[in-house]
Amino acid sequence: MEDIYVIKQQTHLRKRGIMAKVSIIGGGSWGIALAVLLRKNGHEITVWSALETEITMLKENHEHKMLPGVKLSEDTIFTGDEREAAKGKDLLVMAVASSYTRETAHRFSPFVAKGQKVLNVAKGIEEATLMTLSEIIEQEIPQADVAVMSGPSHAEEVGRGLPTTIVVGAKSKAAAEYIQNLFMCETFRVYISPDILGMELGASLKNVVALAAGIADGLGYGDNTKAALITRGITEIARLGTAMGGKFETFCGLTGIGDLIVTCASMHSRNRRAGILIGQGKTYEEAMGEVKMVVEGVYSAKAAMKLAEKYNIQLPIIEKVNEVLFGGKSADVAVKELMLRDKKLEVSDLPWPEE
Repeated sequence: MEDIYVIKQQTHLRKRGIMAKVSIIGGGSWGIALAVLLRKNGHEITVWSALETEITMLKENHEHKMLPGVKLSEDTIFTGDEREAAKGKDLLVMAVASSYTRETAHRFSPFVAKGQKVLNVAKGIEEATLMTLSEIIEQEIPQADVAVMSGPSHAEEVGRGLPTTIVVGAKSKAAAEYIQNLFMCETFRVYISPDILGMELGASLKNVVALAAGIADGLGYGDNTKAALITRGITEIARLGTAMGGKFETFCGLTGIGDLIVTCASMHSRNRRAGILIGQGKTYEEAMGEVKMVVEGVYSAKAAMKLAEKYNIQLPIIEKVNEVLFGGKSADVAVKELMLRDKKLEVSDLPWPEE
């Protein structure tokens, strides 16, 4: 049945004139899920990884151990060579963890052609520079046409073909629509947006709030607590994001509140799982070791506080996450301190009726 589906998709795409050569840069679970999706859409797929063991595993099994049952097509190309992965490709999908984005972009820079499209699908902020990942890619590969893709989209569900909705952000509408056409199908709906900054800030900062949600779960708190963290968390994200130039509407959408909900609520979320372990008394290093995947919120937490200081913005939830992760504060004390903060209005600019 899958082969028939692929043939139908290829025919459909050829008629639309958008069959493309795509390289997935990064052989982790998210990159593999997107490789499977794009191949089903009829595109030619190459997967690059810096890890020889990962390339060997993918060649031998056509499956990633983190995504059991999600099979890559037999004609998928696997390589560890940057030139082979970049040359002649219509799109490079940057799917490495945020902490490896700069190094990977630097490695690829000599082989990326002027105007070649690079789509970042990772989430994070570089602590040392406070740059978003697209800014890092643009700095390392200035000749590239850089776009981003974000939204509530666990690899485990995308790989299985469960309905998912996501957003592509780009500097030009034409670039956004081109990428939209490559990914769009009956199980993967793609919107477009010009607000790259807002999308990336929402995607990065929600991981820190998801750690807080997991910590609350680890402490044994309930749905009331989770709802409060999600609601007040998006308030903090939007407060900082709009101060930095992101659009408020973006934080109300899929890459803001949508991504925050799924990351705080799902056990697919590595940030929530790590938070649960921290709430149960483990250090963040122990939690990351047990999750066995990169926990992006740990890397973004310090950057978020530096940005808050730079823009003079209060981020009480994110501040307490930092104190628990890096300051030795116990999680239950951090929650009590949040609850006992000075009394506030929920929305400060709503007028009271005249008495």
